[in-house]
Amino acid sequence: MLGATDEGFPPTGTPGWKYGTLGHSTEAITEAGGADANGTCRALLVTKGRSNSGMGQLTRRELVKRAGLATAGIATGGVAINALAPIVAPERLHVDVNDSYWSRELPQPNPPLRASIEADVAIIGGGLTGLSTACYLHQLLPGKRVVLLEAHRCGNGASARNGAMLLPSTADRYLQPSAQPTIDRRLHELTVGNIATLRTLQTTVGMDAEIETPGAVHVLRSTDDARNAAVDAIRLTDSGIPVEHWTREQTAAAIGTHAYAGALFIPAAGQLHPGKLVALWKQAAAAAGVGIYEQTLVTQIDEGATHSLTTASGNIVRAPVLVLATNAYSSALGYLRRAAAAVWDYVAITPPLTASQLADVGWKSRAPFDDDHTEVYYLGLTRDNRVHIGGGPVDYVFNGGVPTPDRLVERHRRLHAALVRLYPSLVDVAFETGWAGAVDVSLDASPAVGRMGRNDNVYYAIGYSGQGVNLTSVFGRILAELIAGHDDRWQWLPYLNRLPPYLPNEPFRWLGIRAECAFVRTFDR
Repeated sequence: MLGATDEGFPPTGTPGWKYGTLGHSTEAITEAGGADANGTCRALLVTKGRSNSGMGQLTRRELVKRAGLATAGIATGGVAINALAPIVAPERLHVDVNDSYWSRELPQPNPPLRASIEADVAIIGGGLTGLSTACYLHQLLPGKRVVLLEAHRCGNGASARNGAMLLPSTADRYLQPSAQPTIDRRLHELTVGNIATLRTLQTTVGMDAEIETPGAVHVLRSTDDARNAAVDAIRLTDSGIPVEHWTREQTAAAIGTHAYAGALFIPAAGQLHPGKLVALWKQAAAAAGVGIYEQTLVTQIDEGATHSLTTASGNIVRAPVLVLATNAYSSALGYLRRAAAAVWDYVAITPPLTASQLADVGWKSRAPFDDDHTEVYYLGLTRDNRVHIGGGPVDYVFNGGVPTPDRLVERHRRLHAALVRLYPSLVDVAFETGWAGAVDVSLDASPAVGRMGRNDNVYYAIGYSGQGVNLTSVFGRILAELIAGHDDRWQWLPYLNRLPPYLPNEPFRWLGIRAECAFVRTFDR
């Protein structure tokens, strides 16, 4: 914890931007099949959206718990192997380059670190979590030196590879009324408030991240689920979370496809351009005086009262406070291996549609949407009328590996087939490009934020589970306030200073996910 002020000074060059008091005043996708010969399992441990009824549809909580139980069961009797796995077969540090459509708008990388330095706070990771944490730290601790170390360039990870949906709440509570309606409401208010903060930042920095709030649609395939969703919509709205229930006709009129029996509409949600959002946060951090060093891979962390971070070039950064903003890449640094699994999700995008093509699609609301299938698909429409689609079968590669190029081609073929099922008029519209990205998924689909370490001076955020576009900068603010000593403001948060349920090491992790693949193959129709 570092001494803080409560002034909330905006970063230099961004007059009028202040984080305010939001949140203080109230308070797997699997594919039928098992694993491939190369060790790739077609499973993701969470889904977006509300719970579904019946054995044919698993809730995300049921799915991840069953995967965890399978993993734990397989690990029984292999305790020694489980303990030795990270030592005998540690994950390899690797930098997979972001070649997504969104990456075209990422800012040019800063020069790498060329000398050993000292700082008050060192942040590893130049995605949305790391950049927003740095910005908020300079508001709360304007006299402290904050440095950010990024292995490749800012936005290289999931921050600029995602599906661009700007959603409220967290993955474990999104559209799912819980036994804690007050907490559900506060999380909704906190995350909706963050969307307003992003708009303010966009205006004050003077950069357009294409933030739009036409709402978001969660589509439902079966008549029974659509009927049950009407009850959920009432419960959510009564608890202070505005949600509308849509009929089949309303859904088709809004998104142009008749594939769904109904939907839930979230009016506070929206979409943006992920690459431009990264550029926005980087510009704000640079204006605030944050030292941003890109192309600077941290290869070793020597933890202590003052941490020593060794980079690939041999330079060392020393700081009494360390922030791990590495998400799906955290375990390769030796941290948070037990907290989340890195699974690979796929996204692809079309060229801009012509006016005629857009009229044939009939997506009049322009609101992004996702479905209720265990193999969830999510779609959006960009400002220049490109359709992007992501999700469907994802991959878990043994010991944090990377999918093969052949797998990328096959997954994008499946995405195109899914797109054509929804919009047959696009059958001859090929994708302009497609990409993959690692998502950090926790066993119970819930995120975690807090501090840990022998000296209680390692701060982390992890487990966004597909809901990170909005939640990353919420957690960036929370991290900054924890470092500044404002823990009391977040005691109500159920994700504070916790770690998700334990995920065993390899080979039991891979075997457990494989077992769950077989289970879901039977019931996911």
